[in-house]
Amino acid sequence: MINTNIYNYINVLDKAADAANSRNEIISNNIANVDTPNYRRKDVSFERYLEQAMIGGDSLDERVADINTHLSDFGGMIYTDHSILSYRLDGNNVDIDTENAFLAENQIRYNTLVSQIGQEFSRYKTVLSGN
Repeated sequence: MINTNIYNYINVLDKAADAANSRNEIISNNIANVDTPNYRRKDVSFERYLEQAMIGGDSLDERVADINTHLSDFGGMIYTDHSILSYRLDGNNVDIDTENAFLAENQIRYNTLVSQIGQEFSRYKTVLSGN
């Protein structure tokens, strides 16, 4: 984390990218355990926390700055899906097609976040170079 206000957006985007990376690992683990009896799928909850933190009447810059001061409190919370729904008799609730769709969606999210971080640095470079 970079400790200056100029990087508030980058710090928040970085934290979101970390959560997406964690989700990628969790989904990959779900796919690897598709044949493990009684295995329950896991996931990472991050967007809900970020969305709640973004609610408010302040400007976007002020909300992002506020989140940035408490960024260490934000993290992807890993949870286990204990729903009764199971696709098989062995108690495993992992559906390989659903997990592959989640994995593809998450990879797009991660790539978008990394691209946004790169764009933020490009803006700073443009400003600093005076072009």
